Amino acid sequence: MRLKIQHSTLYRFDTPVKYGLQQLRKTPKSSPQQQIIRWRTRVKNGRKELEFEDYHNNTTELISFAPDTTELSVISEGEVALSDTHGVLGAHRGPAPLWLYQRETERTRARTGVRALLRGIEAAAPTLEGLHALAAGIRAAVPYEIGASYPDWGAEEALEAGRGVCQDHTHIFLACARELGAPARYVSGYLMLDDKTVQEAMHAWAEVHIEGLGWVGFDVSNGISPDTRYVRVATGLDYGDASPVSGTRVGGTGETLEVQIDVAQQ
Repeated sequence: MRLKIQHSTLYRFDTPVKYGLQQLRKTPKSSPQQQIIRWRTRVKNGRKELEFEDYHNNTTELISFAPDTTELSVISEGEVALSDTHGVLGAHRGPAPLWLYQRETERTRARTGVRALLRGIEAAAPTLEGLHALAAGIRAAVPYEIGASYPDWGAEEALEAGRGVCQDHTHIFLACARELGAPARYVSGYLMLDDKTVQEAMHAWAEVHIEGLGWVGFDVSNGISPDTRYVRVATGLDYGDASPVSGTRVGGTGETLEVQIDVAQQ
């Protein structure tokens, strides 16, 4: 399957930005299951300074703001060809060592809520069947609810609230998988939806390294492993490593943000 993607971000400010830099992680990864046919990033009122691969193999673009601008537009777009491997990516490839993905972060630390959840899911285990059971248990404990959480929530906050979005489901799953002793990582990417092409945010899911299979994907929110509707973009220990945009600026008060993501079959 081929998917055509356009990810547009428009920033407006009441006062001029004196200085600003952004790191973008919006470029899909190349892999045996996923090939980039074409991809480019266009910037208005700023410029692309450089591009590099970080230690999670994420393509990262550094964007600077034009001095004294009150508007910045960034459009990333292209076409990706995908093949269905039922969520199995296979062997681990560096540069980050496999053991790194067993490390807790503040968002994925296993505390009282995570441990109680694991005790309540008898079938949870670092196996393919056990991890699917874990995903189902998380989805039952924390129903998906649009706008139900905050960007800085971790696994424990979402469990305590009893609701969340794909980012929360993924953090809970990572915390549980690592508590079970399995290497696990966060994935951000694009998802072609069945009922619409225009979206306001990227999707998130998890990958766990399983003995004999390698890396396998689990979308807790949708209860499936990723197929040809899923485009992998960035990976890391949690959302912070894989976020589509991070950065800093001086000036530029009164920010408004417009995001539009179009994903459609080509």
